[in-house]
Amino acid sequence: MRRWSFQVKTSARSDAVDVTGLVADKVQESGLSDGICCVYVPHTTAGVTINEGADPAVMEDVLRTLDRLIPWKADYRHTEGNAAAHIKTTLTGSSVTVFVEKGRLLLGTWQRIFLCDYDGPRTRTVHVLVQGATSSS
Repeated sequence: MRRWSFQVKTSARSDAVDVTGLVADKVQESGLSDGICCVYVPHTTAGVTINEGADPAVMEDVLRTLDRLIPWKADYRHTEGNAAAHIKTTLTGSSVTVFVEKGRLLLGTWQRIFLCDYDGPRTRTVHVLVQGATSSS
C-alpha cells in the first residue's frame, strides 16, 4: 500500500479540475499491477467525482445545475455563509475508488476524475492511496 498527497488550485467559486493525470502518475509510480486506487479529498466544501472528461461542457453543466438547485444564498442556518458548498459536497462525495489493471486506472473511455470545489478559489489537497499486487510480486 502506498499513499501520496498533492495540491490543486481552483480558479472559481464552483470549479471542476481534472486530476486524472496526476492520479494516474501516482499509480504508475507505485508499481501497482492490479488492485485499487482511492482518491480522497479532506474538505467539507470540495469533493471528488468521476464523469465525462472529453467534453468540458459536461462538468460546466454539472456545476451550473448544482448552482441552480442549491443557490449560494438561501434560508440556510449555517452562519459562515457557505452552506451551499457543504450541501454540494455531500451530494458529490469525498472519495472515489477506481480499479487498477495492468498498472492503469480502469476508467471508461470518456471517464475522468475531477476535484470539485464549491467554495473557491482555493488550494485543495487530494490524497491518493493505492493497494494491491505490484508487478514484482
